[in-house]
Amino acid sequence: MTTIPTTQKSLVLPAEGSPYTVVETAVPHPGPDDVLVKIAATGINPFEWKVTTPIFSWLIPGYPFITGTDGAGVVVEVGENVSNFKTGDRIVFQGFMKENAQATFQQYAITTAALAAHLPESVSFDAAATLPATFGTAALIFFNPYAETECLGLKPFWEEGGKGAYAGKPIFIVGGATSLGQYSIQLAKLSGFSPIITTASPHNAALLTELGATHVVDRSLSADAVLAEVLKVAAGKPFEVAMDAISSPETQSIAYQVLAPGGALALSLPDQISAELKKDGDAKRIVFIHGSVHLPQHRKIGGEIFARLTGWLEQGVVKPNAFEVLPDGLAGIVGGLERLKNNQVSAKKLVARPQETPA
Repeated sequence: MTTIPTTQKSLVLPAEGSPYTVVETAVPHPGPDDVLVKIAATGINPFEWKVTTPIFSWLIPGYPFITGTDGAGVVVEVGENVSNFKTGDRIVFQGFMKENAQATFQQYAITTAALAAHLPESVSFDAAATLPATFGTAALIFFNPYAETECLGLKPFWEEGGKGAYAGKPIFIVGGATSLGQYSIQLAKLSGFSPIITTASPHNAALLTELGATHVVDRSLSADAVLAEVLKVAAGKPFEVAMDAISSPETQSIAYQVLAPGGALALSLPDQISAELKKDGDAKRIVFIHGSVHLPQHRKIGGEIFARLTGWLEQGVVKPNAFEVLPDGLAGIVGGLERLKNNQVSAKKLVARPQETPA
């Protein structure tokens, strides 16, 4: 029987303007519908450095603040109502930044059992930690029909008639080599979109083609050149859907111009498209996702996604990102976030192992 400690190490923002610091915190107790997870690996996402900047700090609900939304590990305690997990099970789950006890930048966290997946033995904890935040976000963006301002509402590929439902329709995905971009490409392929056009550095083209992209446009080209190349590849077919995994002002502008009238553009950051581009009557829809399966508007489809994730991983339907394990557990995350901030990570996800945090 696993002995559960009363305290643990957590990576915390202690106060507004303070840097991330490893501190001792209490190990949380699961509620009746929750499980307690000993976290073996957590993924790192750009949000976690952005939230330390003034433009995004309003998203922090209070201090001290613990974040981290990618978790994989072993169940060590189950709530009284939980029937789908038992102690010792390998699990992958999405952390929740609104509740410190559910965040993954720590050695133990709780999660709602209905929003987690059993992790196959064939998938390592490190690989699994690339999935929850960005795969979950991509799946919500594509398939959630219950949040029109946040999601595209496409027919889920796992439903009858969903696989290949968009055959012959082009899709444009900006930032294909990002974690979110890689999962978006895979979901676009499962949905039947073709051509699947993405932007990336040329050295990542082979990887993205393997995942399902049909055309990779050099991200270093000018905005006008990218736009021209994307439209050329589509050969007159209208773009009803586009996804911007970068969502800088420039990339948002390109993606918006690619869209046909009445099309929908999914953004990973708030809308920064100039008013000059938005023409009356073009009926283009812009959605911006809050990609957490824990939010009320996402829980139903989120539960469906995680209920199926185990099978998708076993069958190779969904392929985790490549990853790099950072040294020193939670302490190594700070340097990893600096690398993300400086655009020094390409086509892989940085992963930390909280149990390897120095004493």
